[in-house]
Amino acid sequence: MRTVRTLATAALAGAALLGLAAPAALADSPSPSTGSGKDGSTVGPTEAGTTFRTAARFLPGQEATAQAATGDYLYWVFPADTGQRPTVHATVTLPDAALRHGPATWRVDVYDGLRRRQPCMYGTQSRAAGKETATVQLTCVLRPVRASADTWSNDPLPGSYYVRLTATSLPDEDLGQPFTARLGVSTVDKGGAYATDGSLAAPLVPGATTADRAEADEEAGRPSVVEAAAPEDGWSSGWWSDRWLWTAAGGILAALAGIGGYVLTRGGGRPSRVPPAV
Repeated sequence: MRTVRTLATAALAGAALLGLAAPAALADSPSPSTGSGKDGSTVGPTEAGTTFRTAARFLPGQEATAQAATGDYLYWVFPADTGQRPTVHATVTLPDAALRHGPATWRVDVYDGLRRRQPCMYGTQSRAAGKETATVQLTCVLRPVRASADTWSNDPLPGSYYVRLTATSLPDEDLGQPFTARLGVSTVDKGGAYATDGSLAAPLVPGATTADRAEADEEAGRPSVVEAAAPEDGWSSGWWSDRWLWTAAGGILAALAGIGGYVLTRGGGRPSRVPPAV
């Protein structure tokens, strides 16, 4: 009976630990955002930059808008932290169909803090719009951000992420026509599934370089590189993930299994008592 009670206690403790750890590891819900927009987003910048150095910065959960001329390159920058999987949504409202002369192709690209172009896991990154099309919707789902990576890899790392929106193909007669762009970013916390053992000393934010460089840029009359604003809860150190919960649960279960095995072995190895001879 004592052996049965020991094994039952071990099983219940293991189930309780896994019950606590599983929701964190399997969570796949977007980061919370509050605001007054139609879709719950907050108001972001109303202008976009035309280069990396003049990118308009905003936070995930905000909606950035801009009015520009067809043929311009529009740039925004947002922060992405360890364990997050960002999704970029862009909507382009095209000029009136009567003013256009043919179809156009629109494209959204994302670059990290080192200006490395990041591929999209899935989504419609480029789309052709017919002459009668009123709006174009683009989506780019990035890979989950890792705390660290090999120097030769192109894995996304925590820091600034730049979004570039432009028309890549259109009739020459349509260059310069006005259009409106709306841009937003949502993030999903992927947790310990993509955790790594190391972490960066600092996030990849190009604007967070030495003050001497910023002063030199100012003296030369050119703007410094715009860095993404830090996340609302600050940059993560990268050492903690829900993988620690699974590791701790596995260690405790292994210890309980060892105790149970010892109890069973000890109980089975005891010599049976022989009644004394009469």
